[in-house]
Amino acid sequence: MKAALIAGRVDPSRVVDLTHDLPAHRVPEAAFLFREMARSFPPETVHVVVVDPGVGGLRSPVVISTAAGPLLVGPDNGVLYPLAEELGVVGAYRIDRRRLGLPPRVGTTFDGRDLFAPAAARLANGARPSSFGPKTSLRTYRVPTGERLPNGARGEVLHVDRFGNLITSIRSEWVPDRVRSLRLRCAGARAWNVLHTTSYESLRPGILGALGSSFGLIELAVREGRAANRLGARVGSPVVLLWGTRRAPRGEKPNSAQPRKPR
Repeated sequence: MKAALIAGRVDPSRVVDLTHDLPAHRVPEAAFLFREMARSFPPETVHVVVVDPGVGGLRSPVVISTAAGPLLVGPDNGVLYPLAEELGVVGAYRIDRRRLGLPPRVGTTFDGRDLFAPAAARLANGARPSSFGPKTSLRTYRVPTGERLPNGARGEVLHVDRFGNLITSIRSEWVPDRVRSLRLRCAGARAWNVLHTTSYESLRPGILGALGSSFGLIELAVREGRAANRLGARVGSPVVLLWGTRRAPRGEKPNSAQPRKPR
């Protein structure tokens, strides 16, 4: 893909890789991460996303122009929509290979290299999105949001990072700072008492805790371990957090979150 961009006369020093670590086929998880990571780029940015399990099939290849300025290129399978909606959709156009004057395709399995990267190069060099093909409607997808409860919140896991940390749809700001202990139920398993903390360092190794992530969402983490394994959770797993109003006594450690001692 980079070679295709450079062949299209894009300065390689201006090509930024956001990530190559996304799990294959997981369009909803990619849509969430794309929105979160790409929203702060400048207005002249052209974004290319290739999480495309339907490559070569019926889904449309599209270019999206936005009110904020960035242009989005990729498959119309929902992966582009959350960021496009946030930036303000001005128009969406189905990419027509004939209008791009591209050579004949060799197979149908790599639109990232054969279609999306060349399209992005042309956009970066000033081509108008409307010149790529007819206007089209977009497949919508909205990232799930959490729900506040009288004494807590519920949501689901949106992302499992490479450390096994679980990013949930529950907003960090909903959990009062004074709360030190939370009752957690995740993935339908038994309930856990977990510490509500502000850093990994404040947890002892192997201890499960909840903290505010850099996404502004509650993250479930095991210090120097994998919360996904501890809880048996994955993207889409339900999460419920409950809290009271009392402060946890100094030094209180929720026993159920302690790792088991080897026998």
